[in-house]
Amino acid sequence: MEEMSVSPGAPASAERGASPPSSGPRDLRDWIGRVEAIGQLKRITEEVGRDEEMGAITYLAHQTIGAPALLFERVKGSPRGFRSLWNPLGSSVDRFALAIGEPAGLSVVELIRACRTKFANPIPPVVVEGEGSPVNENHLRDDKVDIRDFPAARHWPRDGGEYIGTCDAIITRDPDGGWLNVGCYRQMVQGKREVGLYLSPGKDARLHIERYWSRNEPCEVVCCWGIDPALFIAASQTFPKTVSELDFVGGMLGRPVELVKGEATSLLYPARAEIAVEGVIPPNSQKLEGPFGEFTGYYGRPEDYAFLVQVRAVHYRDNPILTHALMADYPANECALLYSVARSARVWSDLDRVGVPGIKGVYAHPAAAGGFAMTIVSLEQRYAGHAPQALALAGQVPGGAYFSKWIIAVDDDVDPSNINQVLWAMSTRCNPAEDIDILRQTWSTWLDPTQNPPEERPYGSKALINACMEHRYLKQFSRRTRLRRSVYESVAARWTELGFDGAPPKPWALDD
Repeated sequence: MEEMSVSPGAPASAERGASPPSSGPRDLRDWIGRVEAIGQLKRITEEVGRDEEMGAITYLAHQTIGAPALLFERVKGSPRGFRSLWNPLGSSVDRFALAIGEPAGLSVVELIRACRTKFANPIPPVVVEGEGSPVNENHLRDDKVDIRDFPAARHWPRDGGEYIGTCDAIITRDPDGGWLNVGCYRQMVQGKREVGLYLSPGKDARLHIERYWSRNEPCEVVCCWGIDPALFIAASQTFPKTVSELDFVGGMLGRPVELVKGEATSLLYPARAEIAVEGVIPPNSQKLEGPFGEFTGYYGRPEDYAFLVQVRAVHYRDNPILTHALMADYPANECALLYSVARSARVWSDLDRVGVPGIKGVYAHPAAAGGFAMTIVSLEQRYAGHAPQALALAGQVPGGAYFSKWIIAVDDDVDPSNINQVLWAMSTRCNPAEDIDILRQTWSTWLDPTQNPPEERPYGSKALINACMEHRYLKQFSRRTRLRRSVYESVAARWTELGFDGAPPKPWALDD
């Protein structure tokens, strides 16, 4: 087996099963088994329809935080055995933890710290033999391809069509550096061998396509439509443009991602994906796409032209599982918790990388348009201008620049993941006339409903809210009421004896 270039520092080839041991799931089915074992999967065995019905069931079932993932086992219009998994992660911290090889029961801040560690230790993928790989159990080529067999769905009443890629991984190759980029982008079924691919300005795959087209060359693409959540997490984040997201998936799982060579393109695709689709986007290949009910809780931009993928080959497992991510208001939004954890870890690591000291926590709130629109930074103030510096950088570092509108800084005695404490800090430590600044002409999205007409939407703004105690008067600032540490420890030790169930709450800050 030969080496293949995936990112600078090419992966070593490996025999199947030779990867080091890890607690991370090997694929989607392994993860489903772990999730079902803790009661976080609901199988729906009654036949359901593609046209709005699965979306409606998911939205209603996910009005409760921590609601289980939904596996629809009989979908009208699809062959028997073709299944559909909706909201794999949902609003469940435990399902996210299992996806990256961590135990259930972690707090969200503990999970963010775990993500930071894993993102800091990437493991490049390996190339394995395609024959015998799960994704290659079935093949369709050229005229035999009909992607409409897979249980695509119209999520919302005014969607422009059935969407087959919402919880997905799209693989393209940088035309100059040669590394593989993995992103998550919506895809609308346009025909038996055609898929519409929507990409916001500035996204890596869009940059790749435009550069191929500038040379009058087609852009090869692989669409993975049934993926394990770790791949979905990485595909949804912004990493350096010269490194493959596949490296970070390996870091999360604790072992390399296994890839196989494409049969209809020069690209690679995951050996254990449920469905892998090889295609090309010829120069100027576009078709009207949308609208689509998006992560903002609104329909995205009106129907407009999007890239059109010409499908050449489909590879899939026996009884494949198509993964769907419902975009909605929280807690039914599939990407909300994902972003509140993974995006928080990325921003925190970026702040460390540029040298901002004293960061104690970062949290992208899941209720803020799918975790995109609000970032909260907790820090120990160490010098004049520290909080404003952290605010400006948190809103512009690679992990947090896209679409974020509200950047809030709080002191290190405030838990950034506790919105009640954040609102308290804003109410008692922020003087709006002095402590709010605005950044203009920042990176936004065509999906932002506040910007009209739609042509203005790629350009946004950010509010920087300093909800920290005023640095120049720290010693004089009113002292906060906090429990004495020794008293808390005494009460916590007697919690059950006092008649309370479970573990006592652990305050973010105590009085020493």
